[in-house]
Amino acid sequence: MRTRSLIIAIFILIIDQIVKISIDSFLRISELITVIPNFFYITKVYNDGAAWSIFDGSVAFLIIVAIVALIFLVSYQKIFQKNFRNIVAFALIYGGLLGNLVDRIVYGYVIDYIKLLFGNFSFPVFNLADMAIVSGFILLIYAVLRGEDKNGFSSKDK
Repeated sequence: MRTRSLIIAIFILIIDQIVKISIDSFLRISELITVIPNFFYITKVYNDGAAWSIFDGSVAFLIIVAIVALIFLVSYQKIFQKNFRNIVAFALIYGGLLGNLVDRIVYGYVIDYIKLLFGNFSFPVFNLADMAIVSGFILLIYAVLRGEDKNGFSSKDK
């Protein structure tokens, strides 16, 4: 199961890096491209922190946290039921963590580019790797709620 997740994660990592390199090459900092007016924009932001720019300037700390998280998750994955959803969940998390980890190691910051507005609320700018991490954790939470993290059996099988 871990091998399949890692293969999918590498694919996610490659797509993430291609998009980030494209954004970085073609947009100026804070340039705004409207995709859906008053809702969805493409921009370019260099984030040397984590989500919502917390831990600004703590690149070394965030690199260590990402590596520890990857090690923990690779070992934690083996207690999950081997099904497509769980494989994808871990792949999304691995791919997202690796995508942002590569940015931090190579550039010293993460390239964010998706900006959403909800009325007067401007959601923090994020990227594909962030979406992959959040989506993967949502799927993992669902799996845990179903009991799929205990000895590889669903709660339906008990």
